[in-house]
Amino acid sequence: MRPPSSGQLGFDALLNDADADNRARTFARDTAHLPATMDEALPFFRWLLRQHHAAMLAANVDETMRLRAEAGKLAWRLNGGEPGILAGPDAPGCVLERESAAAPGAVPLWGQTGSFLIELRGMRVRVEMEGVFGVGSGVCFWPGFAARAVDLDRPFLSRTGYRSFLGIHADPQPGLTPGGFVSQVMQAYVARDRKGRLVPIEARYRAGGG
Repeated sequence: MRPPSSGQLGFDALLNDADADNRARTFARDTAHLPATMDEALPFFRWLLRQHHAAMLAANVDETMRLRAEAGKLAWRLNGGEPGILAGPDAPGCVLERESAAAPGAVPLWGQTGSFLIELRGMRVRVEMEGVFGVGSGVCFWPGFAARAVDLDRPFLSRTGYRSFLGIHADPQPGLTPGGFVSQVMQAYVARDRKGRLVPIEARYRAGGG
């Protein structure tokens, strides 16, 4: 096989430059209306979360997903159009999420991250809620969450004291709050997967603190 000519290599470089220019123009066009600094972005992001919460309560799927895409564009702009918006604690998406999280113990808005307690079927559960940047947030209407046992000596959803709920597919329901949502999901899980019964946490997980 003959090596490519210098002219062919030059043509490839031109194509690469054109692709880069197109990406830059698309980035500029799609994010020009968004804040470009973190100081400006945080109040905007908190406003966006309030709009997202209202859209979720109204079961407005299109508006909910549009606002999540807008959050992604905001983080993308703050990252200079580069990937990695959730690549580490200092990445824009992580900073926005952390600085806009619900207060410890408070039930978050839809789209906020947060950690709070609920009581269900005689067990206390620590719920860790995902936000607009959570796993599957671009395709699933309902966010994921994790459930951890508070009282390791009491029956729970699982024998490990921990259960993750991701990829929840259910019809949108107007007026459903995050607290009501996690309660419904866990109730359904116990009824269907546990045949209505909680299970003891195994000793090795009790000893390890869950």
